[in-house]
Amino acid sequence: MLARCLFCLLLLAPNLALAQGQTREQKVRADREKVEAEGFWIYNDLPRAFAEARRTGKPILVVLRCIPCEECVKLDDDLVDQDPIIRPLLEKFVCVRQVSTNGLDLNTFQFDTDQSFAAFLLNADGTIYGRFGTRSHRTEWSADVSLPGLAKALEGALALHANFPRYKEALAAKRGPALEFSSPEKYPALQGKYATTLNFTGNVVQSCIHCHQIGDAQRDFYRSQGKPIPDTVLFPYPHPKSIGLTLDPEDRATVKAVEPSSRAALAGFQPGDEILQLAGQPLLSIADVQWVLHSASPSGAELVAEVRRGDQTSQLTLSLPTGWRRQDDISWRASTWGLRRMVTGGLVLETLPDEARRELNLPDGSMALRVKHVGQYGAHAAAKRAGFQQGDVIVEFDGRSDLPREADLLALGATAHKPGEQVNVTLLRGGKRVTLRLPMQP
Repeated sequence: MLARCLFCLLLLAPNLALAQGQTREQKVRADREKVEAEGFWIYNDLPRAFAEARRTGKPILVVLRCIPCEECVKLDDDLVDQDPIIRPLLEKFVCVRQVSTNGLDLNTFQFDTDQSFAAFLLNADGTIYGRFGTRSHRTEWSADVSLPGLAKALEGALALHANFPRYKEALAAKRGPALEFSSPEKYPALQGKYATTLNFTGNVVQSCIHCHQIGDAQRDFYRSQGKPIPDTVLFPYPHPKSIGLTLDPEDRATVKAVEPSSRAALAGFQPGDEILQLAGQPLLSIADVQWVLHSASPSGAELVAEVRRGDQTSQLTLSLPTGWRRQDDISWRASTWGLRRMVTGGLVLETLPDEARRELNLPDGSMALRVKHVGQYGAHAAAKRAGFQQGDVIVEFDGRSDLPREADLLALGATAHKPGEQVNVTLLRGGKRVTLRLPMQP
């Protein structure tokens, strides 16, 4: 986790040191009671937040997070409240904490649903100034977000708000095209199971649509129709690292490192560059860079970046070839669990280390995916039933031996095969080559 669990601290400004022994249901209700008693954050009421923004002329900060964050109770809840930079900035916003996605307007609030939190900075008319909050690892956050980075994003949003007419046209691209459904509970996988609001008169925990369920429902929507899952859904919100850019989490979009021979290196980016705009959009954070990448076509794009290097400002062109999104690492994502059900029958795969590869006399660069885990239950036990075992090394999938990562295999299965099909998989086990048939699933 990020050393200070940034948003957990931010959103637990009232002291939410929940008592041990409480059920999750009790914790959720206590969380709501304390946040509402404090009165600083509007609790799960976006219409009220927008009305307050129109009344006061303030911009809006919307933070989506789970209810409640179990890790946060271990931390000092007063850190952000006492922070001499963050707190005064927050007071210039209408701050709303959205604890579920039930009824959420997905035409406005489009975000990476594999996050544990996502923040939007908006105008009262719905114009998005920017996003904050990103992630490139399941548990480690310090390379992606920080309190100084949050402060920079808040300051940037306030500057855009103060000059809103000037930037309004450029900000229009921060809203994406309409998704398949306008709110989460309308997706077939969620329809009839969830309402548009939380059920505080019943079991509130079970009534909540969590962020990751939106992504799951979106993938299931395509899969259930026998359609290939689009790359924009398989590889959502590509991290800047996927194009060779490491950005400073303590700034808006400042280059910390550039991977040699990467797309970023070929474009001319250098450490220390401040990326002021990308594809015409002003940037407030790494998440804003991700939004531009997410909006770029999987079949290729040319993105112009305005860069400040020292006291000079210049333009660089980032060229993204066909298939560029597939360079991103999706193995850390919660959504990969559903893809494993669909494509690998519950197998979790890892790229075989070089030393182990040499022991098996496998040439460098050849496909070698070791079975790290075999699912045991339900649809995730399909591979087990087909005869796969932990420690097997997959060297060929559907006649392909050019799939070096688990992500590459998952992408092929999710786009080239429909549920019900059988795929030949060749593996090494005990020094012998074995071919098994793996069922593709909904």
